[in-house]
Amino acid sequence: PTSAQVSVAPHSGRFCYTLDNDLLTTQQRQFYEDNGYLLIKKLISDEDIERFRREFTRICKREVNPPGAMIMKDESLKSQFGLSEKVVNKVQDFQEDEELFRYCTLPEVLRYVECFTGPNIMAMHTMLINKLPDSDKQTFLHPMHQDLHYFPFRPASRIVCAWTAMERADQDNGCLVVQPGTHKTTLKPHGYPKWEGKTNKLFHGLLDEDEKTPKVHLVMEKGDTVFFHPLLIHGSGINRTSGFRKSISCHFASSECYYIDVKNTTQEHLEKELEEMVRKKYNATSVELKDIWNFRARLVQGERINL
Repeated sequence: PTSAQVSVAPHSGRFCYTLDNDLLTTQQRQFYEDNGYLLIKKLISDEDIERFRREFTRICKREVNPPGAMIMKDESLKSQFGLSEKVVNKVQDFQEDEELFRYCTLPEVLRYVECFTGPNIMAMHTMLINKLPDSDKQTFLHPMHQDLHYFPFRPASRIVCAWTAMERADQDNGCLVVQPGTHKTTLKPHGYPKWEGKTNKLFHGLLDEDEKTPKVHLVMEKGDTVFFHPLLIHGSGINRTSGFRKSISCHFASSECYYIDVKNTTQEHLEKELEEMVRKKYNATSVELKDIWNFRARLVQGERINL
């Protein structure tokens, strides 16, 4: 089901996961409260999506090199395709690329984001995903996970992801898969799944997934945007087509959120892995998780308070 298809009785108590606003209907708020996600049809224009697509191509060809961006490639395809979109699986941390960062500042996106975060909005984590056609050598499915596993800031209910399909996403090309209602659970232990030789760096997944939990495949058309809670368990399937499945996303948080110390938590091993990657990339002697997030974070609306 999507938000547009579901009509439910208004909530008898107060809403926990959305803030009072003039945009969402009571039914939409209730749907998000119950399910942890909300799908808005045709939110982003074709014109904007084509601009993001063009900039992604320029990044692949190294015509532009955004500072701090992590370009993730399938190295096994490099010799065959060289510098092209047929090799790049993801552009992460594009906050310094003016053209792609426009996505995070679009008024139509921020109107919805404010319903979850309040008026002071930080763009915390940005990604353009180019899901490649699958091969025997590599699998581009992302195991079921909770995004909060990656974030050292709280509270979770003031963080939301906006994820926009840049072309039709369905079960054939590996659309998003969600487990409705799992945003009401706690953060679970994550790690690398036991898929021999088919693990993508930092693609952590739940170590103990309950296969019985119902899943919903989010079939989306170009420009459709889903907003979801960082504890919602989700992932994406294999791309069984010969084309590419692109999406652009940003995790937003209220600037009133605060950093936490992840030592002695389930997130500690991720902290070590991230710090090691950054040290290698920038030849830095010491770096802390908070520093990495301070570099990524950008104010997009209102006032910068804590983050």
